[in-house]
Amino acid sequence: MSAVLIEPVQASRAQAAPAIAAVLLGTGVVGGAFLKLLNTPAAASIRLVGAANSRRQQTQGEQLADRALREKLKTHGDVRNDALLLEALESHGATVKVIIDATACGTLASRHAEWLARGYHVVTANKSLAGGDLPGWRALQAALAQGGRYGDSATVGAGLPVISTLRRLRHCGDALLTLEGVFSGSLSYLFNQYDGSQPFSALLRRARELGYTEPDPRSDLSGEDVARKLLILARCAGFALRPDEVEVESLVPESLRQLDVESFLSRLEELDEPLATRYAEAKARGGSLRFLARLNQRGRARVGLVEVPANHPATRLYGTDNQFALSTTRYNSQPLVIQGPGAGPEVTAQALLGDVLALA
Repeated sequence: MSAVLIEPVQASRAQAAPAIAAVLLGTGVVGGAFLKLLNTPAAASIRLVGAANSRRQQTQGEQLADRALREKLKTHGDVRNDALLLEALESHGATVKVIIDATACGTLASRHAEWLARGYHVVTANKSLAGGDLPGWRALQAALAQGGRYGDSATVGAGLPVISTLRRLRHCGDALLTLEGVFSGSLSYLFNQYDGSQPFSALLRRARELGYTEPDPRSDLSGEDVARKLLILARCAGFALRPDEVEVESLVPESLRQLDVESFLSRLEELDEPLATRYAEAKARGGSLRFLARLNQRGRARVGLVEVPANHPATRLYGTDNQFALSTTRYNSQPLVIQGPGAGPEVTAQALLGDVLALA
């Protein structure tokens, strides 16, 4: 009999769940995937009251409910006006109000602390604030101390539970000793595939065609994106590092760094010889190349290409897998390893959705 009684109680609680009003900033690849998730039963408690791309926005309920919203915003909608978007959020009667930043815009990220201070929650895939300059990160911490909540699971590992695990360990009094891993889905794919049988440039073109890299692959090859993720994790672990305290090895030669995108893409073959030489040297010693991020207990942080032995955990990755190996005072004989797909709009959007739902 008890089993019969539990089901209606659970249903009643689901119906009574507080509504969440949300504004979505960014309807690109990740934002578009998030809009699709809003049409699933899991997102029934969320009411979208505004959505915007970089030029246009929509706040009309009927239009927001249109499954073609993302495409229509490319040509239709009001001129982008963040003040009006926040008005739409403020005027909604929901007890939980959240701004979702699905962009990579540094200017928007710089407003996260302001929005938190105004009483909104923020959920984001944007790494520019938490992985940026130290004053911005400290402003974020000060705003969070006033009671706002910041959902940042999507900023590292496309929602793999690495940020939440680090925070939980620290909350329990554990301390990070070392952190090592592959934090980039695109660089994971490239060096999982690179075996000397084809030029690196050919593999890079293929990865770009598959959508594994940014339109300008230098965003990936520079190591700067990995460095931002390492900064975020280091700060979660209690290391208040500045960006210039992370040593970053770029795979882009100096001669290719200032070119426009098309010129760079036409000269990709200039990447081949240096990487082929490093690969041959590693292979001769029985090793492989992997692009790793590393942090030790003294706060020394480095991002770059590393020769690893054949039995290294990073040699057992697949596709665009990310891997995070955490050694702590309590996980010291063997590291705690978190591994899985670390790139892709669907899993990143799911991380955003999970953070929004957790607000209720």
